[in-house]
Amino acid sequence: MAELRVLLVDDEPLARRGLRQALARHPDVVVCGECRDGREAVAALRAQRPHLVLLDVQMPELDGFGVLREVGAEHMPAVIFVTAFDTFAVKAFTVHAVDYLVKPFDDARFDEALSRARQRLRAGEAAELGRRLADLLADTAPVPKPTEPPVDRLLVRVGMRSVLVPVADIEWIEADDYCVTLHVNGRAHVLRESLAALEARLDPERFVRIHRSAIVNVGCIQEVHRPSPTEQVVVLANGQRLRVSRSRREHLERRLGRAR
Repeated sequence: MAELRVLLVDDEPLARRGLRQALARHPDVVVCGECRDGREAVAALRAQRPHLVLLDVQMPELDGFGVLREVGAEHMPAVIFVTAFDTFAVKAFTVHAVDYLVKPFDDARFDEALSRARQRLRAGEAAELGRRLADLLADTAPVPKPTEPPVDRLLVRVGMRSVLVPVADIEWIEADDYCVTLHVNGRAHVLRESLAALEARLDPERFVRIHRSAIVNVGCIQEVHRPSPTEQVVVLANGQRLRVSRSRREHLERRLGRAR
């Protein structure tokens, strides 16, 4: 790569100046743009097509995660997130092996993050980066607050008929592209709705998201296993085993602690 095109995104002018100064020590780096907020960042990412973006997390209106959602994980360049110390964000970055800098940072820490970004670009890890960013988005997405009472039945197609499935009978729900699969008493029903949209209609006291692609009925969880120090699995009453993502374990444990 002859030059490294970098986009700077931070709502603080002093922070952007600090990033420019840190990059100025690297002769092959070209700063292709600077953005003061998330909206400018979305437009610049689509227009400039940089190799790397230094993306502030805490910005008004549209934050760094919002930029990622607007552009889409699969369309993002390499990313180094920049954040004031935020325990939740840092934990999420660490879990998903995403590069980040915590303000204030020194030259050594900056150079280390930039070096890793270069290595990933040289290795052609675009698809892997997209997967990591998609996982990060799923695990940092706020749980939507329902504007209506939770649904107690869902209408699904069974052959030529439409059948009402009581929500209380659903054991777990699996994401399947733009649809979901409801697992109910040994049967599977496909519903044309995204997992996030369905989650917003469910009772959060009864259902819990354990992974970006799975929601579980808390009442159906029989056991929680740790096959290894880095893994956690829930076992349902029907014997189904489901993996729990690392960043959702604390939330699951809190929910189980107060489950009736």
